[in-house]
Amino acid sequence: MNDALDAKNRLSASCHCGRIQIKVPAPSAFLIDCNCSICRRYGALWACYSLKQVEIIGHPEHSVAYLWGKQSIQTMHCVVCGCVTHWEALTNEPDRKMAVNARNFEPGVFDGVPIRHFDGADSWTFLD
Repeated sequence: MNDALDAKNRLSASCHCGRIQIKVPAPSAFLIDCNCSICRRYGALWACYSLKQVEIIGHPEHSVAYLWGKQSIQTMHCVVCGCVTHWEALTNEPDRKMAVNARNFEPGVFDGVPIRHFDGADSWTFLD
């Protein structure tokens, strides 16, 4: 079995120490490379899903949130190894969005998935 797939054929990822594990149904349609002040420092590539599509094991007991600015999302990282794992929108919408850090998946899982550049620093729009 491919290391990136679990028994239910969901794609699996984890932080470096393995305390936080993420499972998604399939690669996202595209990845987001955001240039906001925190994302560019993290170097994350975000794969977006609805909250209902993602299973996170080890959260919240092994994760800590970082909030900044308007505090519309919380960015989560592992309390042990420090890997940035995902962000969650802080709204009450029924189909809330979240994104997982695609860099926590095994290399090749997102091969061929287009990367969209998002201007989170200024215009809050995609640049492509």
